[in-house]
Amino acid sequence: MLIFLFLMFMQFSLLAVGGANAIVPELHRVVVSELHWMSGQEFAALFALAQAAPGPNVLVVSLVGWKVAGVPGAIVSLIGICLPSSLLSFWVARWWQQARGSRLTTAINSGLAPLTVGLIGAGVAMMAASHPLSLTGGALLACCALLSWRTRLNPLWLLAAGAAAGLGGLV
Repeated sequence: MLIFLFLMFMQFSLLAVGGANAIVPELHRVVVSELHWMSGQEFAALFALAQAAPGPNVLVVSLVGWKVAGVPGAIVSLIGICLPSSLLSFWVARWWQQARGSRLTTAINSGLAPLTVGLIGAGVAMMAASHPLSLTGGALLACCALLSWRTRLNPLWLLAAGAAAGLGGLV
């Protein structure tokens, strides 16, 4: 199981363009729909926990590994997701410094931004589909998205508002 987790997350590592949140839809599909390691709601809970915890977004991977194979699973999953992309980033950064300003690097920059936004948007859609959204939940989501986009409000305040709404039974 540990070797399978390591190899699976090595593959995900190279798909995580823009960060670990970009692979959330595919990770959800594999661990929930294909391998049946957990339900959609369990996955959503692990994702929410990883987002609420301080640190990088990649924490969701270690929580999935932990759910599947305990502490060794968490460690192996984290190494699997970090190692290939770190090595690739190192090699690409060295090349990027040499090719900076070229037409190719400009084209890559132009193409990666919309790709990253699309992958993260797909993650949001997948998480929304795995948990039913009420009218108040949708309104809270819309307000938080608008405030995140238009203000410099610390996201922790938005998280606190969501937690208060949940505790109050509004969502």
